Amino acid sequence: MAEQHHADPLHGVTLKVVVSTLVERYGWEELGQRINIKCFTTDPSITSSLKFLRKTPWAREKVESLYLYTLRRDA
Repeated sequence: MAEQHHADPLHGVTLKVVVSTLVERYGWEELGQRINIKCFTTDPSITSSLKFLRKTPWAREKVESLYLYTLRRDA
C-alpha cells in the first residue's frame, strides 16, 4: 500500500506537542516575548495555554506559525 503524505505539516501533531516543544526550545519568558499573550506571560502553564489556545484561533495560528518556523530553522 502506498504511503500517504499530507500537505499540512501540522497533521498528526497535537497542540500539546506544539506548545511543549516551544516551551522547551524558548522557555516561557522568551515565548511570551515572541508571542505576547497572557497565557505565556502571566503564571504560564501548559494546561492554561492549551485551554486558551483551543478557544482563540488567532493566538493558535501565531503559535503554530512559530512552531513551523522553528522546525524549519532547526532542520
